[in-house]
Amino acid sequence: MFDYSLLHWTAFLTAAILLNISPGPDIAYMISHSIRGGKRVGFAAMFGTWAGTMVHVFAAALGLTAILATSATAFTIIKWLGAIYLIWLGISALRSSGKSTFSPDVTKPAKPIRTVFTQGAIVSALNPKIAVFFLAFLPQFVVEGAGPIWMQLALHGTLILAVSAFIEPLFVLLADKLTRTLRAKPQFGLWLDRALGGTLISLGAWLAASQR
Repeated sequence: MFDYSLLHWTAFLTAAILLNISPGPDIAYMISHSIRGGKRVGFAAMFGTWAGTMVHVFAAALGLTAILATSATAFTIIKWLGAIYLIWLGISALRSSGKSTFSPDVTKPAKPIRTVFTQGAIVSALNPKIAVFFLAFLPQFVVEGAGPIWMQLALHGTLILAVSAFIEPLFVLLADKLTRTLRAKPQFGLWLDRALGGTLISLGAWLAASQR
């Protein structure tokens, strides 16, 4: 079972790396939260998007993603739910007071880590583009006789996230390091919130305008 050639793994891992370094809603979400709240918030956002992505991986493995790929109504409903949720998060950030997510005088984050994680999971799970992508991408690496198709799909989808573990934390750490000084100055809190809000609203608009 899972008997693949070296060429197979080379092609898959190359594609997985390119996928993880290409910009997208998940990357933008975790970087924007890293900039706004530091690496702890950034990692919470990252793990949240991973959780949402796993929903798509196993949905693709079980064949549920095919519904989104073939049903325009289902795709549109999920798309608009995701877009509305992102825009709502963005408006909430724009309406904030600008108080730093991590105040120098307070060790507990103003926004619970669990909330950031949950929002990240929802953002990823409600992105139908990810679902359709996995349905189109993963089957290309199914090898006849290497095991049950659903297990091969689940394996390769999980390995994409494993590759993410070597790449996306670097984005979080870099964003945190580059903006740490700014976050220590309360006067920049309002602008950071505005930047986060604008990013989330832009992602929502992009998702709303996307087509299958």
